[in-house]
Amino acid sequence: MNYSFIKKTMLTVAAAGMLAGCGSGFTIVSPPIENIDSTPIKTTAMSEVEAKNWKDLDLQTDTIPGMSVNKAYTEILKGRMGTTTVVAVIDSGIDIEHEDLDGVIWTNEDEIPGNGIDDDKNGYIDDVHGWNFLGNIVDENLEYERIVRDKAMLPADIVAKAQKEYDAKLAQATQSKERFEGILQQIVEADKVVSAHLGKSDYTPAEVAAISSEDETVNNAKGTLSFFFGQGLESVAQAKEVLGDYITDATNLLNGEKLKSNYREDAMPGNNPYSYTPGEIWGDNQYSGPDPEKADAFHGTHVAGIIASERDNGLGVNGVANNVEIMVLRAVSMGDEYDKDIAAAIRYAADNGAKVINGSFGKYHSSNPEFVWDAIKYAESKDVLFVNAAGNEGTDTDFTQVYPQDQELAGPEISDNFLTVGALAPSYGADMPASFSNYGKATVDVFGPGAQIYSTAPLNEYRNASGTSMASPAVAGVAAVIRSQFPKLSASEVKHIIMDSGLTTMARVNVGGGADTKPFQEITTSGKMANLYNALIMASKM
Repeated sequence: MNYSFIKKTMLTVAAAGMLAGCGSGFTIVSPPIENIDSTPIKTTAMSEVEAKNWKDLDLQTDTIPGMSVNKAYTEILKGRMGTTTVVAVIDSGIDIEHEDLDGVIWTNEDEIPGNGIDDDKNGYIDDVHGWNFLGNIVDENLEYERIVRDKAMLPADIVAKAQKEYDAKLAQATQSKERFEGILQQIVEADKVVSAHLGKSDYTPAEVAAISSEDETVNNAKGTLSFFFGQGLESVAQAKEVLGDYITDATNLLNGEKLKSNYREDAMPGNNPYSYTPGEIWGDNQYSGPDPEKADAFHGTHVAGIIASERDNGLGVNGVANNVEIMVLRAVSMGDEYDKDIAAAIRYAADNGAKVINGSFGKYHSSNPEFVWDAIKYAESKDVLFVNAAGNEGTDTDFTQVYPQDQELAGPEISDNFLTVGALAPSYGADMPASFSNYGKATVDVFGPGAQIYSTAPLNEYRNASGTSMASPAVAGVAAVIRSQFPKLSASEVKHIIMDSGLTTMARVNVGGGADTKPFQEITTSGKMANLYNALIMASKM
């Protein structure tokens, strides 16, 4: 859809240093960004700088659907630090020594490091930066596999749903294995051609994109690799690794290995995942996980960087939020998370000073959803906002249950401190929703940048990644800024500010990977895209 140009809204900002309302330390008297349907569609490719920072850009100025983060810092937040806000990241672990994160890691000042004593009497020994609820677990089964394996311990209705999924996956496994093997072979062959053409095997996506040849074989190879790089993969080696994992998973499903493994029992004998009492303690303080190379901590490290990478330090990237501290809660493995671990992590965050929790994880089966629902309500009682990733299957979650969630399908919410986030791509127009993003008029509250997001990776590296796992921390960063600048606002108020202040469009957009089109306002409760600039303006008036 084409949009015509019209004169942009006046964007000059003035800030008055006076108290206004119950939550504000200052008043913002500028108008919010509006009328985005008049914004022209970007017709040129993003520059390298834009690609690495698009989540921070402004739709009206840059024609890229970012969250106006740079605009907010330049025109509203300049010289304003706010109060330090703790954001708990429940994830796979974090490289707390990363050059762009080491200055923003939360420290439990009441705990003396390494003395083997629970100094603050919270039940956790030496929890200086958070806690690891997984012990040495890295690999893990999916939830439906565990339910089928442990069916004798679980309710019949939960088992029946999981068994149906398992049987369907088993029926598909042979075909899936053959398909993945075929794709892998295509990549291997394309890699040989491109390596020969470039005269080297260690090439970048940009070098592939720049290939110009009259040789049809070279052009076909270029097209094959460009397609996979466009899915967020950064190298042929990474593509081979991902496809190899898919092939191994299919093989293990076919030969029954999926139901033989019990990673939790091997790592923590006797720790029953289907039994949980609040206050129960397990795990350790290995925040990055057991791998000395910290490979298993990639996801959490990337998420933490989106929220809080140290701003304007000349390194890597800028996080959305300044003056925040990241509490490290390792509770998500390479498979599906356990409800018990998530519930305990939420309660730990609520009890130890977090004001925002980011949850970039999810699944479609749950053995004990009540553990997490009770923990969400507990967090609400402590005035903690939980920001949640919507999921990556291109599914309408009004009709497909996903966990965690604060409601069953499109039913009533159990609390008002839970904000679910879908993912945007850096393309203004019909393709704004990322092709993989879940959506739902009743179940997805708002959208935020989530495709091709550049952020921190273990061992002082930086990488792109895509998913609602990236959109959630982008919006959690917005929440953290609001809670820092306007500390008297409640978790519920911050949730609704983010939903109500965002940008909207009347356009129809592609959803489900292009399988359908819907009005943007019908794929999310708020009909909005999160916007820090507008959120600060609204918060100042509360």
